[in-house]
Amino acid sequence: MFVVVGVTGGIAAYKTVHLVRALVTNGHEVHVVPTEDSLRFVGTTTWEAVSRNPVTTSVHDDVARVRHVALGTSADLIVIAPATANILAKMAAGIADDLLGVTLLATTAPVVVAPAMHTAMWEHAATQANVATLRARGVHVVGPADGPLTGGDSGPGRMVEPEEIVAAALAIAAPPRADLAGLRVAVSTGGTREPIDPVRFLGNRSSGRQGTELALAAADRGADVTLVAAHVDEGVLASASRHTRITMVRVGTAAELETAMTDAAAGADVVAMVAAVADYRAAEVSREKLRKEDGVPRLDLVTTPDVLAGLVAARRPGQIVVGFAAETAADDAELLARGRRKRERKGVDLLAVNRVDETHGFEATDNRVLLLDAAGTVVSDAAGTKREVADAIWDAVAAVR
Repeated sequence: MFVVVGVTGGIAAYKTVHLVRALVTNGHEVHVVPTEDSLRFVGTTTWEAVSRNPVTTSVHDDVARVRHVALGTSADLIVIAPATANILAKMAAGIADDLLGVTLLATTAPVVVAPAMHTAMWEHAATQANVATLRARGVHVVGPADGPLTGGDSGPGRMVEPEEIVAAALAIAAPPRADLAGLRVAVSTGGTREPIDPVRFLGNRSSGRQGTELALAAADRGADVTLVAAHVDEGVLASASRHTRITMVRVGTAAELETAMTDAAAGADVVAMVAAVADYRAAEVSREKLRKEDGVPRLDLVTTPDVLAGLVAARRPGQIVVGFAAETAADDAELLARGRRKRERKGVDLLAVNRVDETHGFEATDNRVLLLDAAGTVVSDAAGTKREVADAIWDAVAAVR
């Protein structure tokens, strides 16, 4: 899509850099139109670097192509973030005294605004009247959030996070598919932790992002989702926790995850085991902190439950089980060989195999998975953002169904 991002003069403009990057990473052509005042917060060089397109604030630049009109007429979507009280007032009044104002008057594309201002300004009668006017004209308002503000105050007026703005804006511009409507889905995510003593644990580097994106993608496509999350940061789960079709269950250990996923899978049409489950736990957990002065401790390990194998063994007729395999491998041939052996052992309908190392897989924003079907055939080589990978996985699930 051709996306215009308008940036106005608020401190939250630094967050819009991440918003623009997310849009570009997702393959959209992005043109940033800042106001003069916004350049006090983030400069032209930054916007050109992240958008990969030239940036200007003036209606007098590139006059031969009538750029001040072309941006608005070419746009498939316009996002204003941050949207200050000033720009909301100017939009409501139809004022076009700069490139952003002209672009907004020249477009018929969906317009999304993400307000950001002090609580007193947001709650002022003039701002509320302007927002009501814009909504009546079809402008979509995302936020603001209620939380800490610049200067130490707290309350409504905080710009929502870039990921939430992007998701809302893209859903408005291109409504998501509803091909999973009516399905019940159970997804696990995150990494389990097995305690050694009251301080330490055995765990892994999973951030929970891929499983969370899988849950969000399913819910956006119409499914009712139970998301079982093991040690995932609140920021990663923010959008999922607010989604009306996602029920969240928090767990800690492999045993807790096994119980929660068994319960969730009982009524599910599709089960996706994305969580990185610790393979081992301490045979005995010390009730006291292990201390250096007591010498090097002996740690006896025992295996944790094979949650995925248990879900496959207990699946109902017609239920689809998707497994994940994070592997270290020298190349795709070795990765596929390991993945095929695991798929055979587990008996899943689909297995997503991805390579992990210090910079890939865990904690990264992008991912690549090879999807194997029940015959061990590669049905998809999905790469991109973790949301794009999630949608590719659901496409494969839909094909299997």
